[in-house]
Amino acid sequence: MIIKSLDPRIDRAALDDESKVGELSGNEHFQTYEVFQQVKRGTHHQHVGNVHAPNAEMAMLFAKEQYCRRGAAVNLWVVKTADVFVTEYQDADIFETTEDKLYRDPNSYKVMDRINAFKARNNNA
Repeated sequence: MIIKSLDPRIDRAALDDESKVGELSGNEHFQTYEVFQQVKRGTHHQHVGNVHAPNAEMAMLFAKEQYCRRGAAVNLWVVKTADVFVTEYQDADIFETTEDKLYRDPNSYKVMDRINAFKARNNNA
């Protein structure tokens, strides 16, 4: 007897009563992949979520189905979550800017007041 499901992927798999149903062994767990989507050519890829898949090809298929079905996309990246290298929160001091290099921060330039004053002078003239 073939198992019927509301999910068409289950029906396509043609599972029968003798199919292994239950817990997965340690080597059968799916890997987690992070999904990055590019909405328009030339823009940055944005992280949109993750999928669980047995390999990268299936992860790409699942990502396409999950994240590109309704919205426009021109490109997808899938990356194993285990391959993403992250910093530790206790290492947050590596992101601090030294006081003598504030010129690198665009927020340190306060020119909008002068620009607005210039516009006001020229509009009144």
